[in-house]
Amino acid sequence: MVIGGDAAGMSAASTAKRRDPDLDVVAFDRGPYTSFSACGIPFYLSGVVERSDGLIARSPEEHRKNGLAVHPRTEVLSIDLDARSATVRDATGAERREGFDQLVLATGAESVALPVPGAERAEPARTIPEAERLKFALEHSGTSAVVVGGGYIGLEMAEALVERGLTVTLVEREQSVMASLDEEMAAHVQDAAEGVGIDVRLGATLEEIRKHSVVVDGEEIDADHVIAAAGVRPAADLAVDADMSVGESGGICVDDGQRCADHDGVWAAGDCVETWHRVLKRSVSVKLGTHANKQGRVAGINATGGDAAFPGVIGTAASRICRYEVARTGITEAEAAQAGIEVRSALIKDRTRAGYYPGSGPIWVKLVVEPGSGRLLGGQIVGTEGAAKRIDVLALAVWNEMAVDELALVDLAYAPPYSGVYDPLLVAAYATAKIA
Repeated sequence: MVIGGDAAGMSAASTAKRRDPDLDVVAFDRGPYTSFSACGIPFYLSGVVERSDGLIARSPEEHRKNGLAVHPRTEVLSIDLDARSATVRDATGAERREGFDQLVLATGAESVALPVPGAERAEPARTIPEAERLKFALEHSGTSAVVVGGGYIGLEMAEALVERGLTVTLVEREQSVMASLDEEMAAHVQDAAEGVGIDVRLGATLEEIRKHSVVVDGEEIDADHVIAAAGVRPAADLAVDADMSVGESGGICVDDGQRCADHDGVWAAGDCVETWHRVLKRSVSVKLGTHANKQGRVAGINATGGDAAFPGVIGTAASRICRYEVARTGITEAEAAQAGIEVRSALIKDRTRAGYYPGSGPIWVKLVVEPGSGRLLGGQIVGTEGAAKRIDVLALAVWNEMAVDELALVDLAYAPPYSGVYDPLLVAAYATAKIA
């Protein structure tokens, strides 16, 4: 049995069925869709992606053709690990018991509730039905919006609403947008957001959501639409109710085979679990579809007698915010300070292409290293076209514990449309090596 029909769940189900075609694989999801891209929702709302079904990688019907028994619109209410059964409720409201031999939990993450009066008026957009309802509302009413939360999703949503012609205010309680970046890098992202007309309010406290406005630090701001993007947490309530172990982050505790602690025949994968961070050397909650798919595959292999291992994460992520591409990997200087890790860092500004080549734009690269050894612990990139995917080079370097003096001599490709003779990563590595 698989609980959760998105990235991790259906990856586990499909892998298990491929490995053992005679296995009965049953998957439940409370929503109507399976295997969809939540990351694509801002682009659907902006109109870049025209149809919501373009976000669906594989429908329940397609999974059924591959031999999986998929039950959408069916919520799992509880699990009894001793009895090897679960209580489920289908779309008609009828409840029944379903038995299982092996169980994979892939319940994902859920939005953090806004702790203010009127929070129920906020319009969520984490699922396709929610996005469809919001898009309909945007097309038929209102000229102003407030987005609560200045992370990746909040900024992408704010940009999408600007592209639809709305007046947009972004409210963030921290002192900078994108807490996943160091402040001097996040400042460039803020500049880009403000450059398209987003009113960015930092260090701001949302006090109330009203029918057509919000109150922020005592000021009433017009808001025909309020989008909640203040973060998510692991959806681990089923696991908690079944007395399964949950870590400090709120994620389900699993080993590198995605096995749940203290429970034979039970696996978990995706946004609902804790994952080992290879730089911080501790378990963290990192919610990305890339990890979810890989962890689901590992769970599916091991649930059918295999011996696969998920090697951990280093926090690699990328996005496009207004005119800039934004990416990070490893740890930031701020994260190092919070973890008590001594680091040194260097920040350079360069061009994405040869200076004489048309379309060249700015790129900032910041590297964080271990003193003495110069081992690369993290990197951040903000820049115009061609900036973000450079993070993959830094991710490989962090993953393999490479030192920046080695990175400075790596044989990277060169052509004027893509970089100067020295790629910005090499420039940054050389600058960091001098102070490591």
